Amino acid sequence: MNYIIYDLEATCWEGSPPDMEMEIIEIGAYRVNEFGEVRAKFNRFIRPVINPTLSDFCRNLTSIQQIDVNRASPYPEVIDEFKEWGHINDDDFLLCSWGSFDRKMLIKDCQLHHLEHRWAKHHLNLKEQYMKINRLQRGMGLQAALRREGMVFDGTPHRGISDAENLVKIFIKYFGQWKW
Repeated sequence: MNYIIYDLEATCWEGSPPDMEMEIIEIGAYRVNEFGEVRAKFNRFIRPVINPTLSDFCRNLTSIQQIDVNRASPYPEVIDEFKEWGHINDDDFLLCSWGSFDRKMLIKDCQLHHLEHRWAKHHLNLKEQYMKINRLQRGMGLQAALRREGMVFDGTPHRGISDAENLVKIFIKYFGQWKW
């Protein structure tokens, strides 16, 4: 079994204007094997097509710059690379993210680009599971969960690769307790 611990960043605007459609601009992921060992890392930027110019808010929040996405490949190329890297075509994988946003964005961007997306439904919401495992009344953000665990956030918040790296810490700590 390959566990794909991942986080996405997407185009965004202050106040989320209703006429702006979000698109994935970064995929950060780690592949963990059935023994709870990190086996590989994946990090790619994606060039958005609907709103190709990042807002000031998005650049400041994520630290992703316009040049990063301008130089990036489009979603269909990056998602094919991601699926190959994660051995996602093998059926022996589980996508794991903090919350449901990432799964929804994968499906939405596959639909936007007319790509098959059944594979994106092999998903475990670690935020929900963490809440159940720890008998919490409500969910919390990744940084709050790390603090609760006595762990320090490494990297840059709101960067896909950094968020994925920190999520791996929680995933491995509770390895064997996740239910799918």
